[in-house]
Amino acid sequence: MTETSTANHHTQVEPKRLYIETHGCQMNEYDSKRMVDLLQTDQPVEQVFSAEEADIILLNTCSIREKAQEKVFSQLGRWRKLKELNPGMIIGVGGCVASQEGAQIHKRAPYVDLVFGPQTLHRLPEMLNKQNQTKIPVVDISFPAIEKFDHLPQPQVDGPKAFVSIMEGCSKYCSFCVVPYTRGEEVSRHLVGILQEIQHLADQGVREITLLGQNVNGYRGPTETQDICGFAQLLYHIDAIEGIDRIRYTTSHPLEFTSELIQAHAKLPSLANHVHLPVQSGSDSILQSMKRNHTVADYLHIIKELKSQCDDQLSLSSDFIVGFPGETEKDFLATMQLIETVGYDNSYSFIYSPRPGTPAASLKDLTTMEEKKRRLSILQHRIRANAEQISRRMVGNTYTILVEGFSKKDLGQLQGRTENNRVVNFASSNDDLIGLFATVEVVEARANSLLGQFVHCEELEAV
Repeated sequence: MTETSTANHHTQVEPKRLYIETHGCQMNEYDSKRMVDLLQTDQPVEQVFSAEEADIILLNTCSIREKAQEKVFSQLGRWRKLKELNPGMIIGVGGCVASQEGAQIHKRAPYVDLVFGPQTLHRLPEMLNKQNQTKIPVVDISFPAIEKFDHLPQPQVDGPKAFVSIMEGCSKYCSFCVVPYTRGEEVSRHLVGILQEIQHLADQGVREITLLGQNVNGYRGPTETQDICGFAQLLYHIDAIEGIDRIRYTTSHPLEFTSELIQAHAKLPSLANHVHLPVQSGSDSILQSMKRNHTVADYLHIIKELKSQCDDQLSLSSDFIVGFPGETEKDFLATMQLIETVGYDNSYSFIYSPRPGTPAASLKDLTTMEEKKRRLSILQHRIRANAEQISRRMVGNTYTILVEGFSKKDLGQLQGRTENNRVVNFASSNDDLIGLFATVEVVEARANSLLGQFVHCEELEAV
């Protein structure tokens, strides 16, 4: 007995130290967390938070921003030195740049061991084992439909909020966007798989779910009865799961914003009164050139219906591309007029940059960078002014927030978010509030957050 115990002790495998760096969107954040879950079910793995102490380094890439490929190779160049010091280190590149570049990554950076796309991350343990055995770089950037979700383990929870990816890819083919080429066509997950994942999260104390998809409200998932479940129906199913008290989703598309979805915002108390609905431009001619397939009037009709159903309490955010090829001053002013009309609370706004392989990359662009920067500055200033005005109006009112944890800047304060996605900090050292919904009064509007005062927590009082 003693000899066996000793032998087992000696053969115990030291955990591999894993470092993941994530670029880009919430979909990538979700994918990175699932990589950790995957590897921890296959072998002893300990996640570390610096590349210098890692045995396995994974870079989850995004191809949306300008010169994304160059940024990837620049980072890999820095890690090359680490591998020279530790030849047994594994370096892997995943995500959208990996999907675009494929084997070219290894050709340009021969010290990279793994290259995998967003749709093949579930094969990561298999790829790692293969590389360990053969010492030959492994590349897999195929598009095996929705297969990856059938092979992912149940997610591990690290707080009261969680992302859940409900679909992959996009079939809209906007002329500026690389997503259909890097993540493939739209494919929706099976309804049962989504609900099982959310139930698993709820059982572990998750209270708020954010549904993810490149075109999230285009969800059309198969069901057990071979029917198709639409996005609005999915929201009703999730609302019925005990423990899930707040639902968010991103990113939605105007073409899929149905009357059923608008009704869901009116009927489901768990559905946050915040909608991120990208428009990209306020000019019909630019929208046509972008191949958005909707007009400004179409967009404004959705906003009007949403606001009428939500008693005008709705908070709205959007994406804007400034300086798209052919954008005139008149087009830009039309965008500014749209911003004035809608009254956005927040935006993700960027100067247009051509993405390789997209139709817009071949369009003539006569606008100077100086002019583009001027327009972007005007737009962002206007949105910030809107946001500040909304924050000031919130002072003196009470809001229900999900308490997420202690403030990073002040451990004497707890932190949570309002339905309209505002961060609220309030003085408290009671960690029993974490993971519960609390009522706070907003007492001050600050630059990037609100200062609140704790009022009460019904859930804590009921214990």
